[in-house]
Amino acid sequence: MSSLTGMGITEQEQLWGGETTKAIANFPISGERVPVPVIRWLGRIKGAAARVNADLGQLDNGLADRIASAADRVAEGEFDDQFPIDVFQTGSGTSSNMNANEVIANLAGDEAHPNDHVNMGQSSNDVFPSAAHLAALAECTDDLLPALEQLESSLQAKADEFRDIVKAGRTHLMDAVPVTLGQEFSGYAAQVRLGARRVRNAPFEAHGNRDALVELSGALKVIAVSLTKIANDLALMGSGPRAGIGELLLPELQKGSSIMPGKVNPVIPEVVMQVAAQVIGNDAAITIGGLEGNFELNVRVPLIARNLLQSIHLLAAAARAFAERCIDGVRANEEGCKRSAESTLAAATALNPAIGYDKATEIVKEAAESGRMLRDVALEKGVDPETYDRVMDLRKMAQGNL
Repeated sequence: MSSLTGMGITEQEQLWGGETTKAIANFPISGERVPVPVIRWLGRIKGAAARVNADLGQLDNGLADRIASAADRVAEGEFDDQFPIDVFQTGSGTSSNMNANEVIANLAGDEAHPNDHVNMGQSSNDVFPSAAHLAALAECTDDLLPALEQLESSLQAKADEFRDIVKAGRTHLMDAVPVTLGQEFSGYAAQVRLGARRVRNAPFEAHGNRDALVELSGALKVIAVSLTKIANDLALMGSGPRAGIGELLLPELQKGSSIMPGKVNPVIPEVVMQVAAQVIGNDAAITIGGLEGNFELNVRVPLIARNLLQSIHLLAAAARAFAERCIDGVRANEEGCKRSAESTLAAATALNPAIGYDKATEIVKEAAESGRMLRDVALEKGVDPETYDRVMDLRKMAQGNL
């Protein structure tokens, strides 16, 4: 066995064999290994296969026990450093399957053969995609979904806290009828909740295609789109503090400028948006990988697994940071919200039933051109003060009760 320069693994510690060494030489591409969760699931699959082969009488019980024990150690992560093959390798993952066979056989003892015993009854075309699917399932279940639930909970708590705070609505980035800050945060919580539901609904399928992983990636892309919208909204509503919208006060986590004193930036929303961009890019590569399956086998599985597991990890980490470092600490700038609610000329929509659309439009144009308050212009144009005050209840307007 030859040592691997730069990996920190000595001649004596190396557990892989010749096929792994060939793959190391053949694929000096990215320096990025196959994702650890896939490697550990290869270990679980090998251990289960050894036990089943013993039960079927195909494998000696003692040898099966040693193979299963070695595979369990791989599954627990004890030998992650023994899987050095680049993730951009043969498209079926055969090289990594052989890597697992060699490491487990070496751990199990001299009479254990990588192919005859550890790989008994298996094909890389079954084992590697199964490991990729199971890794994605486990990472979604144990990491991503709890993180999304935490973020949804944080957003919903703020929706409840902000339910009575009225502010200007905006469509096309222009003033629109008032809404409550709570309504906006409730919508954000719903986006995250529905995104988690999409992840839970992703299925599995046969080895001739990887449609389920493409579908899961699509669900992750939707979550990335949702998080971008939420993060962007929060950054805009928190812009200022004096020259921007100024409806939210985001947590001040660090200095925002090396030269401008006191400046703070929406750093967590910016991180979330960068993560979302990467996830969307990963999805494009996964889509291409999925559509390039030919006949009975898709041979882009390492690429798909690499991008999918990275997306899961990034979204989970970003969702937790978003909840803990931003949403939980965000505060409403009530004065800013009140100012925007009272300033939006679109509130004149409530006058339509009383004076008609054309008259209301005339009032809005005059108020916009003169800079005067909407009420003053309306009264000057003949609107009865009692009528105006009755219909221009911003809180009722925000609740859809015109």
